[in-house]
Amino acid sequence: MIKFFHQHNKLLLCAVTISVITTLISSCSGNYAFNSNVKPDNADQYFSASNVKIYNNIKEFPGPFELVGLVEGDDCQTKAHLAPPDPINARTQARQSAYAQKANAVIFTSCINIDAQHCVAQIVCYGKAYKVVTSNE
Repeated sequence: MIKFFHQHNKLLLCAVTISVITTLISSCSGNYAFNSNVKPDNADQYFSASNVKIYNNIKEFPGPFELVGLVEGDDCQTKAHLAPPDPINARTQARQSAYAQKANAVIFTSCINIDAQHCVAQIVCYGKAYKVVTSNE
């Protein structure tokens, strides 16, 4: 009789354990969605700046080049409690513009702070976009 209760307790413990594990697993298998502001169609534009190299002057170009056009980018501090404008952000925006013009190089001519009514502070960077033939092309 004691042996019967001992086996029954083991069986009961096993059934409770399986029930708890099943409940845990099923509660973790919900239908979760991931939302992002980076859409596949925009990913190319989002990472485009990395395809445009910054040079100091045309003497640094590794091969023949062609001027594609002028570019600019800006960074605006919209509220006083937010971070001040950053020239890195402005240059990144200009590089994205250069990439849109089929350029792979940019030489920045200046970055200046400007007064703007819609910004607490704003910086604008100007540059020239080039198509440069590199050794791996």
